Amino acid sequence: MSKFVYLVPLFPLLGFLINGLGRKSLSKSAISLIGSGSILVSFVVSLLIFFDVKANGGSVVTLFQFIDTDSIHIPFAFQIDQLSSLFLLIITGIGFLIHLYSSAYMHEEASPHYARYFAYLNLFVFSMLLLVLGANYVIMFIGWEGVGLCSYLLIGFWFTNNDYNYAARKAFVMNRIGDLGFLLAVFWLLSKLGTATYSDVFAQVSSLSSFDITAITMLLFVGAMGKSAQIPLYTWLPDAMAGPTPVSALIHAATMVTAGIYMIARSNILYTMAPATQTLVAVIGLATAIFAATIALRQNDIKKVLAYSTVSQLGYMFLGLGVGAYTGAVFHVMTHAFFKALLFLGAGSVIHAMHHEQDIRKMGALKKYMPVTHITFLLACLAIAGIPPFSGFFSKDEILTAAFSKNPLYYFVGVAGALMTAFYMFRLYTLTFLGQFRGTHEQEHHLHESPWQMTLPLIVLAVLSVIGGWIGIPEVFVENAHSLEHFLAPVFAESAKLAGQEHHLAASQEYMMMGGTTLAIILVILFAVNSYKKYQLSEEETTGVSKLLENKWYVDELYDAVIVNPLQALAGFFKNIIEKSGIDGLVNGVGKLVGYGSRQLRLLQSGQVGNYILVMVLGMVVFILIWFNDAAIMQLLNKIF
Repeated sequence: MSKFVYLVPLFPLLGFLINGLGRKSLSKSAISLIGSGSILVSFVVSLLIFFDVKANGGSVVTLFQFIDTDSIHIPFAFQIDQLSSLFLLIITGIGFLIHLYSSAYMHEEASPHYARYFAYLNLFVFSMLLLVLGANYVIMFIGWEGVGLCSYLLIGFWFTNNDYNYAARKAFVMNRIGDLGFLLAVFWLLSKLGTATYSDVFAQVSSLSSFDITAITMLLFVGAMGKSAQIPLYTWLPDAMAGPTPVSALIHAATMVTAGIYMIARSNILYTMAPATQTLVAVIGLATAIFAATIALRQNDIKKVLAYSTVSQLGYMFLGLGVGAYTGAVFHVMTHAFFKALLFLGAGSVIHAMHHEQDIRKMGALKKYMPVTHITFLLACLAIAGIPPFSGFFSKDEILTAAFSKNPLYYFVGVAGALMTAFYMFRLYTLTFLGQFRGTHEQEHHLHESPWQMTLPLIVLAVLSVIGGWIGIPEVFVENAHSLEHFLAPVFAESAKLAGQEHHLAASQEYMMMGGTTLAIILVILFAVNSYKKYQLSEEETTGVSKLLENKWYVDELYDAVIVNPLQALAGFFKNIIEKSGIDGLVNGVGKLVGYGSRQLRLLQSGQVGNYILVMVLGMVVFILIWFNDAAIMQLLNKIF
């Protein structure tokens, strides 16, 4: 079955081409059928490949030679193994649900734009599939750049609004910063090893010096920081909310932001041999998790809360990678895809019912109007908060347990972030669904549940959010029950061997940590619900720490002051002084000089014949002076004078 792997990215690519080229002629039903159907077919093929890999192991499928020189051979090849097959299911499965949801959510768009939207979505999925399927860093980089381009197109989808264009540009530029690090790492590998193919790189990694390995992994991590929104390259992700809500779900849940996690997990051998880089990954991840969580505490835009939640959860994934819990990080990618896609699509359902109102302070009591959205959103909140037996509990617990084994400080800071997660998510839930309705009478009159194309994905994702974590039940509960760890073991086997014997916690200690954390989370949830269930809309101005958090620690303003404004001032200097006064002044000066000279010379054309004869005679005299040698000229002058 693996030999047909090219079909997985091919169908979304065909969907992109058909919808893109036929955007003015196809009907909306045909557009949504092509867009959603192409992803569904890819999901079916991915499912067959997954079972084939589970039964027979992985393989590499080479399609053709992409770059072939005397010293460098880079094939266009796909790597089919446990890690890539799992990501194929996540990308195509969640992607299909988002496409189906979009068919109803975007139905009011005019046909050309409706088709353009689905074409962009298909291209996005194609690029992400290319990223995870590539058998070398060059093919991965092609997909890496593809998702960056598609994020720009989708964030700025409503391009008539300049604010959305600025958000798209911000995402594009900040991703390019990270991409430079990725590209330098690939060049470094090629210069040292002459190859970028995973199997060859990992086989020869022992020939690299510790400096080379550390530098390469650091540069790869810069790329991951940009794509997966880690400090300091995280500010583009909250602004990506400018795009349609299903786009937010696609970017934040199953595709783009998990690219950095996949890349480091794929490069696990390199990172295991670079402990300094691993420590940096863990510290940056933990700092991002806490920092973003504090901002989410005071956000009032329903999508902004979820955006900072995504940044925070990505931080936990990087913490897992940094402490060597590669399986835990990938596990959290999967569970996060379930509940975060559900949260964003649930938010889209709320926004759809509220006629595009996104301020949670102006919502409330939606529970009775939107029962399906309410119950699915609640399940997602319980999952992200880490309440057992929901999916988020198992994956987050695995990361925190590994963090404790590495450094207890990581664990306690991580638990603080988990408590903040529980608080801001149930603040969001309470303000949106409980209490009294705080919107306008017109909004309340039109409140309704979303159509089935929107609620069906919510139900499917809710089921996955509840049971999705059961494939990673800790060994402390049931021996050999962590089927995901056993499935991914071949991918991380070499890293496990290099890392040596792991330090396992005693069962009693692990039970105590789980129980204590869960109890604390439940208390925080009850506190959040009790604090906001009687919330009344007020115009009071926030001050102090609340204002600081509401304004996102003023990081965007700091970036503007330190980076953006000086660069714009420098650009203004080059434009007004160097270009306008210097280069343009020189070029224009030559033109003015030629113009002035021609205006003076034209005065010689007076129309008087006598003047012309005089000039002719003077010309003959000059000619004679030039023609004869110096001695003859002197003799002639002596005779005359």
